[in-house]
Amino acid sequence: MSPSVAIPARRALLGKSRPISQGLASCPGSKNIHSQGRRSFATSPSRHEEKSFKGQLYDSTHERLQRERAEQARFAKIRAENSPPRALWGATIALLGGALGGYLFGRQTPAEIPTTSTTTLSASTPPTHNTAPTNLQAAWSDFKAIVGEPNVSTAEADVSSHSGSDWSSYPSLPGDRPFCVIKPGSTEEVSAVMKVCHERRIPVTAYSGGTSLEGHFAATRGGICIDFSRMDKILALHKDDLDVVVQPAVGWETLNETLAESNLFFPPDPGPGAMIGGMVGTGCSGTNAYRYGTMKDWVLSLTVVMADGTIIKTKQRPRKSSAGYDLTRTFIGSEGTLGLVTEATLKVTVLPQNVSVAVCSFNTIREAANAVFRVVGEGVPISAIEILDDVQMRCINDAGSTSRTWAERPTLFFKFSGTATGVKEQISMVQKIAKSAGSRTFEFAKSKDEADELWSARKEALWSVMAKKRDDSDHVWTTDVAVPISRLPDIIEETKEDIGRSGLMASIVGHVGDGNFHSEALVHRMVKRAIEMEGTATGEHGVGLVKRDYLPHELGDGAVDLMRKMKQAFDPLCLLNCDKIVRVQRPKAGEVQEW
Repeated sequence: MSPSVAIPARRALLGKSRPISQGLASCPGSKNIHSQGRRSFATSPSRHEEKSFKGQLYDSTHERLQRERAEQARFAKIRAENSPPRALWGATIALLGGALGGYLFGRQTPAEIPTTSTTTLSASTPPTHNTAPTNLQAAWSDFKAIVGEPNVSTAEADVSSHSGSDWSSYPSLPGDRPFCVIKPGSTEEVSAVMKVCHERRIPVTAYSGGTSLEGHFAATRGGICIDFSRMDKILALHKDDLDVVVQPAVGWETLNETLAESNLFFPPDPGPGAMIGGMVGTGCSGTNAYRYGTMKDWVLSLTVVMADGTIIKTKQRPRKSSAGYDLTRTFIGSEGTLGLVTEATLKVTVLPQNVSVAVCSFNTIREAANAVFRVVGEGVPISAIEILDDVQMRCINDAGSTSRTWAERPTLFFKFSGTATGVKEQISMVQKIAKSAGSRTFEFAKSKDEADELWSARKEALWSVMAKKRDDSDHVWTTDVAVPISRLPDIIEETKEDIGRSGLMASIVGHVGDGNFHSEALVHRMVKRAIEMEGTATGEHGVGLVKRDYLPHELGDGAVDLMRKMKQAFDPLCLLNCDKIVRVQRPKAGEVQEW
């Protein structure tokens, strides 16, 4: 019998209460078994024969315990040889405890501030916003308490109109919509709204006139839109100091109507409907830029609500100041990405005594551009020079929005201002230059009504092009570039030829006194051409979504990375007009056109 069988048999036998000899004797044939000898249980026959049952039981149990102890000792030796010492176990536990403690401490300690002066796109962390319906609904209750329920709208018409416009160069995507439109009535209410958004990580876009052209108020991250339409007051006019304090929804046209009562005016004059908030945001200019400069030259100080609701004022009212960084100009052209402008102190100037307008046409666009270059080169002190090509003049005629029919040729519009004698002298000088450059016609206004009539064509340029739309599938792309004045004839002529080859209908309109002009098509090649001529991708419309990928080519990666660092410093959570001017996360494949 093998040991594996003998041991269980023994246990079965040990379970009996009677001696084994009795059990065997009771079995049939016991005599034969006894006659053949006794069964052995792992001991010598002689000892088994001599010992009683109790003795055998003791020996068997003792042997089994010895074997089990030997096995335990062997396994203990193996564990000791293959296991780390107790000290190492203690070190491991201490290390794990330290790591856990360090993690918990790190969660409560601010991360180390990066030491780089700029932030590359690859080093940027995409923003994390909370636009979950539950979060927005909870915030909606807060917003109602701040501005009043009538000034918080989720109506489809309001949401849609605050998502984009037909004249923007950026076609809004279906997801570029705010959850609601909020209309605060004061700086303090704007601050309270931003505190809610900051706490709840809700993205924000700002809206004033809605005339921007580069997708500035497309809600690419959802969130809310702050509409400044209730903040439309002229707060203070300081006639003696020649400055005025206004809220962001004051239109430049309305402002000039009020200023005219005091024989004053505010020179920047972009498109009709533009308001001060948007004009500050884009750093606009307008037709008067040649003589009076751009928006940055006419803003003294700003009141701004920061992303966390903090209210700051960039400067006092004096015309000059060396008090620290020029925060005022930092916010001009920032397109609502660094802070929300709630008040602006603007410089104004005295209305010119006399204003007149002259119009002259040319056979070619290069002749017209050369005339501009010569007028500027000879230092004629005119107020504005505008160029409209033959296509644009035809659009104006077709629209019938002016009181006359125009020659459908490249045309220059001049505006003169000053004393009566000075204006006459300026007109005479420009007429001679235009004639020598090849002008076909030259007409100047002899009264204010005639001046308004002649200038009306320039103000109808955009609307006349939009009237060409056949249906909603047609899209008008309005954009601009600017180049050094010496390169103006080249870029206009080359772009005009490019337009002709494209087969698209496109017109050229421009504030050519400062090298700035617009085209409604072929934008990519036009921008590339301007930058290669040491110009800019945007003369006055701003960057928005459309022009942001041209900035590295124009300014270099370092300058753009510095802008991104500024964005992170002013708005760490990227709540304010996210995605505009500089990217905050990498573009998708094929999203950026090849240079």
